[in-house]
Amino acid sequence: MSQKNEHIERTVNTYRGKLLNFIRKFVSGSDDAEDVLQDVFYQLVVGYDRIESLDQISGWLFRVARNKATDNHRKMRPMAFSQMNLAQDSDETPLMLEDILPDTSNLPDRELLGEMIWAKIEELLAQMPSKQREVFIWHEFEQKSFKEMAEETGETINTMISRKRYAILALREGLADLYNDLIND
Repeated sequence: MSQKNEHIERTVNTYRGKLLNFIRKFVSGSDDAEDVLQDVFYQLVVGYDRIESLDQISGWLFRVARNKATDNHRKMRPMAFSQMNLAQDSDETPLMLEDILPDTSNLPDRELLGEMIWAKIEELLAQMPSKQREVFIWHEFEQKSFKEMAEETGETINTMISRKRYAILALREGLADLYNDLIND
């Protein structure tokens, strides 16, 4: 067995349970969760040569899992980016990444658009104040609760929620710009 195949197999064995539990939070049934997990591992195999240099493969896996779970969720409840409910901007309800991602399920270049969206998200995260970025990553990708983050940082839960909200709003604005650029081209 090649070194590449061994690394992929080791990665699958290491992250299978964690990813499946993570995915189950976003999809309705066990079969859907398994399908999403298989899609994640398929992306790992297909994109291995591009991601091999990533320092943190777990972050990549969870990002792909979130993206695939969101795609699965959007298929059940399609919504155009331009029709998103902006009422979720209240301070009491923490915004989630899936709330601002456009529905790409019916587009012919869905994979390319997905890559463009994730590249834009990474760019926007890099520009974001570090405390907002940290809270966003902890909550969205590492699934830390606001309570856990507050305990780790010594900040209040409301501060964590507020930072997450500002991060999501900045991402929403940046993604809206990307989406508008794509429509107007």
